[in-house]
Amino acid sequence: MSSFASAPSYRLLPDTLPLDVDDVAAIACGKAWLTVSPEIESRLAAARWVVERSVAEQLPTYGLTTGLGAGVDTTLDADDLVAFQNRVPLARSVAVGDSVPREAVRAMMVARACGLAAGGSGVSPIVLTRLIDAINAGFHPVIPRHGSLGAADLAQLAQMTRALMGDGRVEWQGQVLDAGEALARAGLVPLELGPRDGHALVAANSFSVGQACLRLADIGRLLDWSCLAAALNCEGFRANTNAFDERAMAVRPAFGQRQAASRLLAHLRGGELMAEGTARKLQDPLSYRCLPQILGAVMHALDEAREATRIELASGGDNPVILADEALVLPNGNFDTTAFTLSWARLALAIAQSANATAHRIMKLMSPHDSGLPRFLTPLGQSRTGFATVQKTVSMLEAEIRHFAAPMPMSAIPVADGVEDHASLAPSTLANVAEVVERMRWLVSIELVVSAQAVDLRSASNALGHGTRKALAFVREHVAALHEDRPHNCDFETINRLITKQISPTADLDP
Repeated sequence: MSSFASAPSYRLLPDTLPLDVDDVAAIACGKAWLTVSPEIESRLAAARWVVERSVAEQLPTYGLTTGLGAGVDTTLDADDLVAFQNRVPLARSVAVGDSVPREAVRAMMVARACGLAAGGSGVSPIVLTRLIDAINAGFHPVIPRHGSLGAADLAQLAQMTRALMGDGRVEWQGQVLDAGEALARAGLVPLELGPRDGHALVAANSFSVGQACLRLADIGRLLDWSCLAAALNCEGFRANTNAFDERAMAVRPAFGQRQAASRLLAHLRGGELMAEGTARKLQDPLSYRCLPQILGAVMHALDEAREATRIELASGGDNPVILADEALVLPNGNFDTTAFTLSWARLALAIAQSANATAHRIMKLMSPHDSGLPRFLTPLGQSRTGFATVQKTVSMLEAEIRHFAAPMPMSAIPVADGVEDHASLAPSTLANVAEVVERMRWLVSIELVVSAQAVDLRSASNALGHGTRKALAFVREHVAALHEDRPHNCDFETINRLITKQISPTADLDP
């Protein structure tokens, strides 16, 4: 029995979002498992009846009685329908590159289960059962990273489907095995495909949607830490908090800025910096003064990406879609993820804007002209380097974030003999977002350490805010203040490792 089966259970419920994005992440990390409700089984059976009727009446139906892509003009012989569905995943197993992590595989499998549960695929009900059995058993097909244009993640889902059939490679309990052996060890039965089943399994954007579900929790956590690091930086810089005043925010309530200002003030509340006349300057550089606007843009973009992901997760996106209530098979383009992809591209750009401001704030703390603190934050004078060389790392990280945040091309080279002449490039966009987030986490780690040093140098007698006091204590619990020169990378690695998995110590503060 796999350890995954001992986790709490989520049911796929009808007429609601099958699962929320956070649920997918929990299941992907092995913290929950799935069952199928009788209502879902009835929904699948009703759609399957429409498929079987189409076969019986030899109705022209894309991917069922015809070929796929450029082969849509090819009518399949009645005795070739099942064999064709078995050929579909074999011919589309074209993904290449390194294998994606276990959590990404599980997220993809859960996302596909959600899509099938929506009922529009017309898949045999046993297909969903076998897929969920595999998820619960910890059966993880080896999925290469590259191969999808974002007009259905055919390449990755084909690898998954082959594994369920007993072909290919699978990771099970830490070992990579032939799929047939892994099925046997996991106590699973190889999947037998019927008409429509092979196409239904591979024609979805589940690889992209699964990645998105995993990214959302990660980015939300990083955003919390970024707000806290910025607030601690404000303490070290002695920034003017009037720029965060709710009355100023209300004058032009741009997306997210009131929420961001509220968070910043919650971190600073209770400290001396909130008192009138304690700021060093009337107006600070824009990387400080415009913090609510910059962080608010990230919050808004994150909300939009979350909503776009929820829509994809709750929908089938099948072509054709089976409308069981009308006994209708309807061709469509719902597999196109342009809106979803643009939401994630926008989030990457928003994070890049915040990264640029973060880098500027780090640099300004180290400048006596800007901060009034010792150059490079060393208390021992200019015979010491302090944090000077850290500026090179900061500059590199910010530059690479801008590189990975650049939007992907508008589309890809047409494929399928020119029939498929548009694609969203969703998987590539999600991969770039992951690169942006990884580098932004390093920037936030550096800002936390550097800001703690600035606060220590400013004056131990200055009372910090409720949140910034906790932030300083968090940093000092793991990283000592800088006196004599020492390696910094270990300090940054420590903080980075901690904030990757932990919520910020100020999560209980009420904005």
